[in-house]
Amino acid sequence: MSTSAVTHRSPLQLTAYIVGAVFLLVGILGFIPALTTMGQIGFAGYGSHTLLLGLFQVSVLHNIVHGLFGIAGLVLARTAGAAKGYLVWGGAIYLVLFVYGLIFTGDVAANFVPINAADNVLHLVLGVGMIALGLTLGRRAVMVPRH
Repeated sequence: MSTSAVTHRSPLQLTAYIVGAVFLLVGILGFIPALTTMGQIGFAGYGSHTLLLGLFQVSVLHNIVHGLFGIAGLVLARTAGAAKGYLVWGGAIYLVLFVYGLIFTGDVAANFVPINAADNVLHLVLGVGMIALGLTLGRRAVMVPRH
């Protein structure tokens, strides 16, 4: 990506790009043994006893989803409309994950992601934050100056 492409991004696009980059980084970090407390990492399910930074329960599926969500953010940050959609709809997805985590907690088959209490709080913060950023910055991005 050229330097001019990065410098000509709106605050909305830059925010979506940064959020995407962070998700991609988190997806990668979940596979690094020095940053995880390695129990038995599973592909999916609550039986994966690996914690990223000693706090957030992860699995192979969880890490892959973070990585793909991050790549989506990097791609969708190219236009203001797509960046807004990424932040708002991505935030909505995280709020759904928050509710999911309230319903399916602990070692139950439906907790296939897996989600622990720390993940659940983070999902709430991410959901509210992403939606707020998308709506606030998105409003500015579509405002047309009057002459």
